Amino acid sequence: MSITEFPLPRPNSGPHDIMTGPDGRLWFCEFNGDRIGRIDPNSGAIEEFPLPHRNSGPRIMTLGPDGNIWFTENLGNRIGRISPDGKTIAEFNIPTRDSRPRGIKVGSDGNIWFAESNSNRIGRITPTGQITEFALPHPQSNPRGIAAGPDGNMWFVEGHGNRVGRITMQGAITEFDLPNPNSAPADITAGPDGNMWFTELAGNRIGRIALDGRIEEFRLPKPGSQPILIKVGPDQNLWFGELREGRIGRITLAGAITEFNIPSADSQPRGIAAGPDGNIWFSDQRGNRIGRLVLK
Repeated sequence: MSITEFPLPRPNSGPHDIMTGPDGRLWFCEFNGDRIGRIDPNSGAIEEFPLPHRNSGPRIMTLGPDGNIWFTENLGNRIGRISPDGKTIAEFNIPTRDSRPRGIKVGSDGNIWFAESNSNRIGRITPTGQITEFALPHPQSNPRGIAAGPDGNMWFVEGHGNRVGRITMQGAITEFDLPNPNSAPADITAGPDGNMWFTELAGNRIGRIALDGRIEEFRLPKPGSQPILIKVGPDQNLWFGELREGRIGRITLAGAITEFNIPSADSQPRGIAAGPDGNIWFSDQRGNRIGRLVLK
């Protein structure tokens, strides 16, 4: 396996989430640069699209049911939408002030769901921009990552609450406590095994929760690795970035963990995605690069 990185055109852009777009390119958020970017997996050519407002802080993105790319504006308190050609950007204000939206994913109801990390709510926005918010049962839970489950519900993690939550399309919420205190779960995704997989930023573990709430945890080899965003790779394993150690991690459905060092000494991998070329792509926040890990 080999890793190649592509520097972003502007310094200190702070790339966060990354995903494969409908055009066969990798799209990413530039948190510090207030831009949405995309990179051609074949040529490495990068394009950037500036957002209308400064200090928007685009954080996490998802492909919407309308074919557009939707993203959270963590600092701007908005949900954004950009067309696949990059020419049209729309923004929708979240009713609750300073909600700090983070994770965002499409639900089984055809709407886009997002986590409000600062206001203790789960939000839902229709493709036409109508927003509804659902308050969590416990104060200061800090909902972060969110994902659609195979049961038709949305699953999310509570960074401060140390819980995994589930919300139905009607807004009914159930929560499951993590076995270890202060694990600070950061992100969650649906695995190919029918379970939900999540990262524990402070707990230094990868977790798996069954749809009935049963939880298993797998410890990373080195303490303090800080696993962050997690997604399913083209090999049907779970892949994640390690913020502190500058590594890309992989965990099999049986719990076996392998880590891959990024050559650049200043790397801080954050976002991760399965690329259209069958490789793993990642965003390097501190290194200000987009990286590619070739699986073959």
